[in-house]
Amino acid sequence: MDQNKGKSTLQVLLGAAFLMATSAIGPGFLTQTTVFTRQLLASAAFAIAVTIVVTAVVQLNIWRIICVSKLRAQDVANRVIPGLGYLLAFAVALGGLAFNVGNVGGAALGLNTMIGLNVQVGAAVSAAIAVFIFLNRDLGKAMDRFTQLLGFLMIALMLYVAFKAAPPVALAAKETVMPSTVNWMIILTLIGGTVGGYISFSGAHRLIDAGVYDVRDATKSAVNGIVVTSIMRILLFLAVLGVVYVAAGQPAVVLDAANPAADAFRKGAGEVGYRMFGVVLWAAGVTSVIGASYTSVSFLRSLFAAVDRNYRWWMIGFICASTAINIFIARPVALLIVAGSINGLILPLALASILLGAYKKDVVGPEYRHPAWLTGAGWVVVAFTLWMGVKALPNIMKIFS
Repeated sequence: MDQNKGKSTLQVLLGAAFLMATSAIGPGFLTQTTVFTRQLLASAAFAIAVTIVVTAVVQLNIWRIICVSKLRAQDVANRVIPGLGYLLAFAVALGGLAFNVGNVGGAALGLNTMIGLNVQVGAAVSAAIAVFIFLNRDLGKAMDRFTQLLGFLMIALMLYVAFKAAPPVALAAKETVMPSTVNWMIILTLIGGTVGGYISFSGAHRLIDAGVYDVRDATKSAVNGIVVTSIMRILLFLAVLGVVYVAAGQPAVVLDAANPAADAFRKGAGEVGYRMFGVVLWAAGVTSVIGASYTSVSFLRSLFAAVDRNYRWWMIGFICASTAINIFIARPVALLIVAGSINGLILPLALASILLGAYKKDVVGPEYRHPAWLTGAGWVVVAFTLWMGVKALPNIMKIFS
Protein backbone atom coordinates (compact mmCIF):
# COMPACT_ATOMS: atom_id res chain seq x y z
CA MET A 1 0.00 0.00 0.00
CA ASP A 2 2.81 2.42 0.97
CA GLN A 3 4.67 1.51 -2.23
CA ASN A 4 1.58 2.30 -4.33
CA LYS A 5 1.11 5.57 -2.48
CA GLY A 6 4.76 6.50 -3.08
CA LYS A 7 4.43 5.69 -6.78
CA SER A 8 1.25 7.75 -6.99
CA THR A 9 2.96 10.72 -5.27
CA LEU A 10 5.92 10.48 -7.66
CA GLN A 11 3.54 10.58 -10.63
CA VAL A 12 1.86 13.69 -9.22
CA LEU A 13 5.24 15.37 -8.62
CA LEU A 14 6.34 14.67 -12.20
CA GLY A 15 2.92 15.69 -13.49
CA ALA A 16 3.06 19.01 -11.64
CA ALA A 17 6.62 19.64 -12.90
CA PHE A 18 5.62 19.00 -16.49
CA LEU A 19 2.38 20.97 -16.15
CA MET A 20 4.46 23.99 -15.11
CA ALA A 21 7.14 23.32 -17.73
CA THR A 22 4.73 22.80 -20.63
CA SER A 23 2.70 25.83 -19.51
CA ALA A 24 5.92 27.85 -19.73
CA ILE A 25 7.04 26.13 -22.97
CA GLY A 26 4.15 27.53 -24.96
CA PRO A 27 3.97 29.18 -28.37
CA GLY A 28 4.88 32.48 -26.69
CA PHE A 29 8.05 30.88 -25.32
CA LEU A 30 9.00 29.64 -28.80
CA THR A 31 8.06 32.85 -30.59
CA GLN A 32 9.64 35.24 -28.08
CA THR A 33 12.90 33.30 -27.89
CA THR A 34 13.15 33.17 -31.69
CA VAL A 35 12.32 36.85 -32.25
CA PHE A 36 14.65 38.08 -29.53
CA THR A 37 17.53 35.77 -30.52
CA ARG A 38 17.24 37.19 -34.03
CA GLN A 39 17.49 40.71 -32.56
CA LEU A 40 20.25 40.16 -30.01
CA LEU A 41 22.09 37.19 -31.55
CA ALA A 42 24.51 35.64 -29.03
CA SER A 43 23.75 38.38 -26.48
CA ALA A 44 20.35 36.75 -25.99
CA ALA A 45 22.25 34.19 -23.87
CA PHE A 46 22.47 36.76 -21.05
CA ALA A 47 18.72 37.46 -21.21
CA ILE A 48 18.02 33.72 -21.06
CA ALA A 49 20.41 33.24 -18.12
CA VAL A 50 18.67 36.02 -16.17
CA THR A 51 15.30 34.45 -17.00
CA ILE A 52 16.43 31.04 -15.69
CA VAL A 53 17.69 32.54 -12.40
CA VAL A 54 14.47 34.53 -11.90
CA THR A 55 12.42 31.42 -12.75
CA ALA A 56 14.19 29.40 -10.04
CA VAL A 57 13.66 32.07 -7.37
CA VAL A 58 9.99 32.60 -8.24
CA GLN A 59 9.05 28.93 -8.49
CA LEU A 60 10.85 27.78 -5.34
CA ASN A 61 9.24 30.54 -3.26
CA ILE A 62 5.74 30.02 -4.62
CA TRP A 63 5.67 26.20 -4.57
CA ARG A 64 7.02 25.91 -1.03
CA ILE A 65 4.68 28.49 0.47
CA ILE A 66 1.56 27.29 -1.33
CA CYS A 67 2.17 23.65 -0.40
CA VAL A 68 2.97 24.27 3.27
CA SER A 69 -0.08 26.56 3.59
CA LYS A 70 -2.39 24.08 1.78
CA LEU A 71 -3.97 27.17 0.19
CA ARG A 72 -4.20 28.36 -3.38
CA ALA A 73 -2.39 31.62 -4.16
CA GLN A 74 -5.53 33.80 -4.08
CA ASP A 75 -6.38 32.53 -0.58
CA VAL A 76 -2.85 33.29 0.63
CA ALA A 77 -3.18 36.80 -0.81
CA ASN A 78 -6.54 37.33 0.89
CA ARG A 79 -5.02 36.43 4.26
CA VAL A 80 -2.18 38.87 3.66
CA ILE A 81 -4.52 41.76 2.75
CA PRO A 82 -8.29 41.15 2.58
CA GLY A 83 -9.42 41.59 -1.01
CA LEU A 84 -5.93 41.22 -2.50
CA GLY A 85 -6.74 37.66 -3.55
CA TYR A 86 -9.64 38.89 -5.69
CA LEU A 87 -7.37 41.40 -7.42
CA LEU A 88 -4.72 38.73 -8.01
CA ALA A 89 -7.29 36.22 -9.28
CA PHE A 90 -8.75 38.76 -11.70
CA ALA A 91 -5.29 39.79 -12.99
CA VAL A 92 -4.11 36.20 -13.43
CA ALA A 93 -7.34 35.03 -15.09
CA LEU A 94 -7.29 38.00 -17.48
CA GLY A 95 -3.61 37.47 -18.30
CA GLY A 96 -4.29 33.74 -18.67
CA LEU A 97 -7.06 34.47 -21.17
CA ALA A 98 -4.73 36.72 -23.21
CA PHE A 99 -2.06 34.03 -23.20
CA ASN A 100 -4.56 31.29 -24.00
CA VAL A 101 -5.74 33.10 -27.11
CA GLY A 102 -2.12 33.04 -28.24
CA ASN A 103 -1.73 29.40 -27.17
CA VAL A 104 -4.66 28.35 -29.35
CA GLY A 105 -3.18 30.37 -32.22
CA GLY A 106 0.20 28.71 -31.69
CA ALA A 107 -1.34 25.24 -31.78
CA ALA A 108 -3.14 26.20 -35.00
CA LEU A 109 0.13 27.44 -36.53
CA GLY A 110 1.71 24.13 -35.51
CA LEU A 111 -0.88 22.09 -37.40
CA ASN A 112 -0.55 24.44 -40.35
CA THR A 113 3.23 23.90 -40.33
CA MET A 114 2.90 20.12 -39.91
CA ILE A 115 0.20 19.29 -42.45
CA GLY A 116 -0.91 22.58 -44.01
CA LEU A 117 -4.22 22.66 -42.13
CA ASN A 118 -6.15 25.95 -42.25
CA VAL A 119 -5.37 27.92 -39.07
CA GLN A 120 -9.02 28.44 -38.11
CA VAL A 121 -9.69 24.71 -38.46
CA GLY A 122 -6.43 23.95 -36.61
CA ALA A 123 -7.51 26.19 -33.72
CA ALA A 124 -10.83 24.35 -33.44
CA VAL A 125 -9.20 20.89 -33.64
CA SER A 126 -6.59 21.77 -30.98
CA ALA A 127 -9.26 23.21 -28.68
CA ALA A 128 -11.34 20.05 -29.09
CA ILE A 129 -8.40 17.87 -27.99
CA ALA A 130 -7.87 20.05 -24.89
CA VAL A 131 -11.60 19.85 -24.10
CA PHE A 132 -11.41 16.04 -24.37
CA ILE A 133 -8.70 16.00 -21.66
CA PHE A 134 -10.96 18.02 -19.33
CA LEU A 135 -13.87 15.65 -19.94
CA ASN A 136 -11.75 12.71 -18.73
CA ARG A 137 -13.06 11.24 -15.49
CA ASP A 138 -9.62 11.24 -13.86
CA LEU A 139 -8.68 14.77 -14.93
CA GLY A 140 -5.45 15.00 -12.91
CA LYS A 141 -3.96 11.77 -14.25
CA ALA A 142 -4.99 12.59 -17.83
CA MET A 143 -3.28 16.01 -17.61
CA ASP A 144 -0.15 14.51 -16.05
CA ARG A 145 0.31 11.84 -18.73
CA PHE A 146 -0.50 14.13 -21.65
CA THR A 147 1.88 16.90 -20.59
CA GLN A 148 4.71 14.46 -19.79
CA LEU A 149 4.42 12.69 -23.14
CA LEU A 150 4.41 15.89 -25.18
CA GLY A 151 7.08 17.48 -22.95
CA PHE A 152 9.56 14.68 -23.65
CA LEU A 153 8.68 14.77 -27.36
CA MET A 154 9.39 18.51 -27.57
CA ILE A 155 12.79 18.16 -25.89
CA ALA A 156 13.83 15.30 -28.21
CA LEU A 157 12.86 17.20 -31.37
CA MET A 158 14.48 20.43 -30.16
CA LEU A 159 17.74 18.59 -29.39
CA TYR A 160 17.86 17.24 -32.95
CA VAL A 161 17.38 20.66 -34.56
CA ALA A 162 19.87 22.36 -32.20
CA PHE A 163 22.48 19.75 -33.20
CA LYS A 164 21.76 20.25 -36.92
CA ALA A 165 21.97 24.06 -36.69
CA ALA A 166 25.57 23.95 -35.33
CA PRO A 167 25.43 27.16 -33.24
CA PRO A 168 28.55 29.06 -32.01
CA VAL A 169 28.43 27.60 -28.49
CA ALA A 170 31.67 29.21 -27.26
CA LEU A 171 30.43 32.68 -28.24
CA ALA A 172 27.08 32.04 -26.54
CA ALA A 173 28.89 30.98 -23.35
CA LYS A 174 30.97 34.18 -23.39
CA GLU A 175 27.89 36.38 -23.98
CA THR A 176 26.12 34.70 -21.04
CA VAL A 177 28.47 36.40 -18.57
CA MET A 178 29.82 39.30 -20.70
CA PRO A 179 26.91 40.44 -22.89
CA SER A 180 27.53 42.89 -25.72
CA THR A 181 23.92 44.09 -25.54
CA VAL A 182 21.38 44.17 -22.67
CA ASN A 183 17.71 44.90 -23.40
CA TRP A 184 15.49 45.06 -20.30
CA MET A 185 12.23 45.09 -22.28
CA ILE A 186 13.23 41.76 -23.81
CA ILE A 187 14.20 40.33 -20.42
CA LEU A 188 10.84 41.40 -18.92
CA THR A 189 8.96 39.77 -21.81
CA LEU A 190 10.94 36.52 -21.49
CA ILE A 191 10.31 36.42 -17.74
CA GLY A 192 6.61 37.11 -18.30
CA GLY A 193 6.45 34.25 -20.78
CA THR A 194 8.19 31.83 -18.40
CA VAL A 195 6.91 32.64 -14.89
CA GLY A 196 4.47 35.51 -15.39
CA GLY A 197 0.78 35.30 -14.64
CA TYR A 198 -0.71 31.83 -14.26
CA ILE A 199 2.47 29.89 -15.16
CA SER A 200 4.09 30.36 -11.73
CA PHE A 201 1.14 28.72 -9.99
CA SER A 202 0.16 25.90 -12.35
CA GLY A 203 2.32 23.17 -10.80
CA ALA A 204 1.84 24.30 -7.19
CA HIS A 205 -1.96 24.36 -7.56
CA ARG A 206 -1.80 20.89 -9.13
CA LEU A 207 0.09 19.60 -6.06
CA ILE A 208 -2.38 20.89 -3.48
CA ASP A 209 -5.33 19.74 -5.61
CA ALA A 210 -3.76 16.27 -5.42
CA GLY A 211 -3.23 16.57 -1.65
CA VAL A 212 0.59 16.87 -1.76
CA TYR A 213 1.71 19.32 0.94
CA ASP A 214 5.23 18.19 1.86
CA VAL A 215 7.76 21.02 1.37
CA ARG A 216 10.52 18.65 0.24
CA ASP A 217 8.22 17.14 -2.37
CA ALA A 218 7.21 20.61 -3.54
CA THR A 219 10.87 21.67 -3.84
CA LYS A 220 11.79 18.51 -5.75
CA SER A 221 8.90 18.95 -8.18
CA ALA A 222 9.67 22.66 -8.70
CA VAL A 223 13.33 21.92 -9.44
CA ASN A 224 12.33 19.28 -12.01
CA GLY A 225 10.03 21.78 -13.73
CA ILE A 226 12.73 24.47 -13.73
CA VAL A 227 15.28 22.05 -15.24
CA VAL A 228 12.92 20.94 -18.03
CA THR A 229 12.02 24.55 -18.88
CA SER A 230 15.67 25.65 -18.84
CA ILE A 231 16.81 22.79 -21.08
CA MET A 232 14.11 23.65 -23.60
CA ARG A 233 14.92 27.37 -23.52
CA ILE A 234 18.66 26.74 -24.04
CA LEU A 235 18.12 24.22 -26.86
CA LEU A 236 15.73 26.57 -28.66
CA PHE A 237 18.12 29.52 -28.28
CA LEU A 238 21.05 27.49 -29.64
CA ALA A 239 18.99 26.17 -32.56
CA VAL A 240 17.85 29.66 -33.59
CA LEU A 241 21.31 31.16 -32.99
CA GLY A 242 22.82 28.54 -35.29
CA VAL A 243 20.45 29.73 -38.03
CA VAL A 244 20.64 33.53 -37.62
CA TYR A 245 24.30 33.98 -36.64
CA VAL A 246 26.44 35.00 -39.61
CA ALA A 247 30.06 36.07 -39.90
CA ALA A 248 30.89 39.78 -39.97
CA GLY A 249 30.20 41.39 -43.32
CA GLN A 250 27.67 38.76 -44.40
CA PRO A 251 24.00 39.69 -44.99
CA ALA A 252 21.69 39.15 -42.01
CA VAL A 253 19.29 36.20 -42.06
CA VAL A 254 15.67 37.33 -42.39
CA LEU A 255 12.94 35.19 -40.78
CA ASP A 256 9.31 35.02 -41.84
CA ALA A 257 7.45 37.46 -39.54
CA ALA A 258 4.24 35.39 -39.69
CA ASN A 259 5.92 32.31 -38.17
CA PRO A 260 9.54 33.16 -37.30
CA ALA A 261 10.34 30.08 -35.24
CA ALA A 262 9.15 27.70 -37.96
CA ASP A 263 11.17 29.56 -40.57
CA ALA A 264 14.27 29.33 -38.36
CA PHE A 265 13.85 25.57 -38.16
CA ARG A 266 13.38 25.28 -41.92
CA LYS A 267 16.61 27.19 -42.50
CA GLY A 268 18.41 25.16 -39.83
CA ALA A 269 17.23 21.62 -40.62
CA GLY A 270 15.46 21.79 -43.97
CA GLU A 271 11.95 20.58 -44.70
CA VAL A 272 12.21 17.83 -42.07
CA GLY A 273 13.12 20.42 -39.44
CA TYR A 274 10.22 22.58 -40.56
CA ARG A 275 7.69 19.75 -40.13
CA MET A 276 9.27 18.73 -36.82
CA PHE A 277 8.86 22.26 -35.58
CA GLY A 278 5.19 22.02 -36.44
CA VAL A 279 4.97 19.11 -34.01
CA VAL A 280 6.82 21.10 -31.33
CA LEU A 281 4.66 24.19 -31.83
CA TRP A 282 1.43 22.21 -31.74
CA ALA A 283 2.52 20.28 -28.62
CA ALA A 284 3.59 23.53 -26.93
CA GLY A 285 0.29 25.17 -27.84
CA VAL A 286 -2.11 22.44 -26.78
CA THR A 287 -0.32 21.70 -23.47
CA SER A 288 -0.28 25.42 -22.68
CA VAL A 289 -4.01 25.65 -23.46
CA ILE A 290 -4.54 22.95 -20.83
CA GLY A 291 -2.21 24.61 -18.29
CA ALA A 292 -3.67 28.09 -18.76
CA SER A 293 -7.27 26.91 -18.51
CA TYR A 294 -6.66 24.69 -15.48
CA THR A 295 -4.69 27.31 -13.55
CA SER A 296 -6.76 30.38 -14.45
CA VAL A 297 -9.97 28.68 -13.30
CA SER A 298 -8.21 27.37 -10.17
CA PHE A 299 -7.78 31.03 -9.16
CA LEU A 300 -11.54 31.45 -9.14
CA ARG A 301 -12.59 28.18 -7.49
CA SER A 302 -12.15 29.08 -3.83
CA LEU A 303 -13.53 32.59 -4.33
CA PHE A 304 -16.75 31.68 -6.13
CA ALA A 305 -18.79 28.62 -5.14
CA ALA A 306 -20.47 28.40 -8.56
CA VAL A 307 -17.07 28.05 -10.24
CA ASP A 308 -15.94 25.38 -7.75
CA ARG A 309 -19.09 23.30 -8.29
CA ASN A 310 -18.70 23.34 -12.08
CA TYR A 311 -14.99 23.87 -12.49
CA ARG A 312 -14.62 21.45 -15.47
CA TRP A 313 -17.22 23.37 -17.44
CA TRP A 314 -15.57 26.66 -16.58
CA MET A 315 -12.28 25.29 -17.90
CA ILE A 316 -13.99 24.12 -21.08
CA GLY A 317 -15.71 27.51 -21.41
CA PHE A 318 -12.33 29.19 -20.96
CA ILE A 319 -10.94 27.16 -23.88
CA CYS A 320 -13.95 27.89 -26.07
CA ALA A 321 -13.77 31.64 -25.37
CA SER A 322 -10.02 31.70 -26.11
CA THR A 323 -10.58 29.84 -29.39
CA ALA A 324 -13.37 32.17 -30.51
CA ILE A 325 -11.27 35.28 -29.77
CA ASN A 326 -8.30 33.79 -31.60
CA ILE A 327 -10.29 32.98 -34.72
CA PHE A 328 -11.67 36.51 -34.96
CA ILE A 329 -8.43 38.37 -34.06
CA ALA A 330 -6.08 36.05 -35.98
CA ARG A 331 -2.79 37.80 -34.98
CA PRO A 332 -1.18 35.13 -32.77
CA VAL A 333 2.50 36.17 -33.03
CA ALA A 334 1.91 39.79 -31.93
CA LEU A 335 -0.52 38.67 -29.24
CA LEU A 336 1.94 36.16 -27.78
CA ILE A 337 4.60 38.85 -27.30
CA VAL A 338 2.09 41.32 -25.79
CA ALA A 339 0.74 38.63 -23.44
CA GLY A 340 4.27 37.91 -22.17
CA SER A 341 4.80 41.59 -21.39
CA ILE A 342 1.45 41.88 -19.55
CA ASN A 343 2.11 38.75 -17.49
CA GLY A 344 5.53 40.14 -16.58
CA LEU A 345 3.75 43.06 -14.93
CA ILE A 346 1.55 40.68 -12.88
CA LEU A 347 4.59 38.87 -11.43
CA PRO A 348 5.67 41.50 -8.82
CA LEU A 349 2.15 41.60 -7.33
CA ALA A 350 1.80 37.82 -7.23
CA LEU A 351 5.25 37.10 -5.78
CA ALA A 352 5.04 39.90 -3.20
CA SER A 353 1.73 38.56 -1.84
CA ILE A 354 3.20 35.05 -1.52
CA LEU A 355 6.37 36.30 0.22
CA LEU A 356 4.32 38.26 2.75
CA GLY A 357 2.23 35.14 3.37
CA ALA A 358 5.39 33.18 4.27
CA TYR A 359 5.58 35.15 7.54
CA LYS A 360 1.94 34.93 8.60
CA LYS A 361 1.18 32.10 11.02
CA ASP A 362 -2.41 31.81 9.79
CA VAL A 363 -0.95 31.02 6.35
CA VAL A 364 2.05 28.74 6.96
CA GLY A 365 1.44 27.67 10.56
CA PRO A 366 3.61 28.19 13.65
CA GLU A 367 6.34 25.65 12.80
CA TYR A 368 7.37 26.56 9.25
CA ARG A 369 10.44 28.75 8.72
CA HIS A 370 10.92 30.01 5.18
CA PRO A 371 14.61 30.08 4.13
CA ALA A 372 16.01 33.61 4.52
CA TRP A 373 17.99 33.35 1.26
CA LEU A 374 14.82 32.52 -0.68
CA THR A 375 12.98 35.44 0.92
CA GLY A 376 15.82 37.84 0.14
CA ALA A 377 16.16 36.60 -3.44
CA GLY A 378 12.38 36.79 -3.81
CA TRP A 379 12.22 40.44 -2.82
CA VAL A 380 15.11 41.22 -5.17
CA VAL A 381 13.07 39.67 -8.00
CA VAL A 382 9.97 41.65 -6.95
CA ALA A 383 11.94 44.91 -7.07
CA PHE A 384 13.72 43.90 -10.29
CA THR A 385 10.53 42.96 -12.18
CA LEU A 386 8.64 45.98 -10.84
CA TRP A 387 11.43 48.28 -12.01
CA MET A 388 11.54 46.55 -15.40
CA GLY A 389 7.77 46.72 -15.69
CA VAL A 390 7.68 50.47 -15.04
CA LYS A 391 10.61 50.98 -17.41
CA ALA A 392 8.98 48.91 -20.16
CA LEU A 393 5.42 50.28 -19.74
CA PRO A 394 5.76 53.00 -22.44
CA ASN A 395 6.94 50.37 -24.94
CA ILE A 396 4.03 48.07 -24.05
CA MET A 397 1.63 50.96 -24.66
CA LYS A 398 3.25 51.47 -28.09
CA ILE A 399 2.54 47.82 -28.92
CA PHE A 400 -1.14 48.38 -28.16
CA SER A 401 -1.30 51.56 -30.24
